[in-house]
Amino acid sequence: GPAAAAAGTATALTAAAVAGGRDAGYGLVVSAGIGGGFLPGFGSTVAGGLHDGREVDEVADVATGTAGGADSGRPVERSGLCMGGAVVSRKIVAADLGAQTAEGGFLPVTELGFGTSEHHSPDRLAYAVAVATGGVLGDVLTVTTATGTADRARELTGRHPEAAAEGMEGFGVAEAAAAHGVPVLELRTVSNAVGPRDRGSWAIPGALEGLRGVFRGGAEVLVGWE
Repeated sequence: GPAAAAAGTATALTAAAVAGGRDAGYGLVVSAGIGGGFLPGFGSTVAGGLHDGREVDEVADVATGTAGGADSGRPVERSGLCMGGAVVSRKIVAADLGAQTAEGGFLPVTELGFGTSEHHSPDRLAYAVAVATGGVLGDVLTVTTATGTADRARELTGRHPEAAAEGMEGFGVAEAAAAHGVPVLELRTVSNAVGPRDRGSWAIPGALEGLRGVFRGGAEVLVGWE
């Protein structure tokens, strides 16, 4: 979750900063993993058909640029997000950090008068990585309870219409990075649809292999960014 991710990231950044030497410290923090994707039609009864029976290698191919993006010179549209596809953060958002009101509405922590509920990734870097990896450029939500119903998915997209994926670590990583003044980017490959919980439809091996492909495709952009 975000607390463990923040603690681990802060420890690594602090250790690098106090190590000294010409190359002490980091210039960029990347939070990477697999996660749920806000796929088109997520509100349908069960997400089981989204895997379409594809093998691991076929699902992984989607995340390596074969879905477009790299050839077109622009990120894949959010409407084109699918199982195994890559998501690159425009913003990293704490989607459930705040308060529930008596009227039934959710107030993010910023509206309560303190803290922050989102961190922006560097625009040019995020765009370039999305193009290089054939990924979708969108908001990545951090939650402390993974979404398991269509109603919850609709609530999240109602509050965050640019959401493309959800995970459980990104905002914690971003908080630690911000405390050290280091820019942050989140990368996810889609292992399941955000919505009704259906473990039979998850494609974890393909998403993990796809994440390797994302780093192969985006490594040059990440290493060369200043």
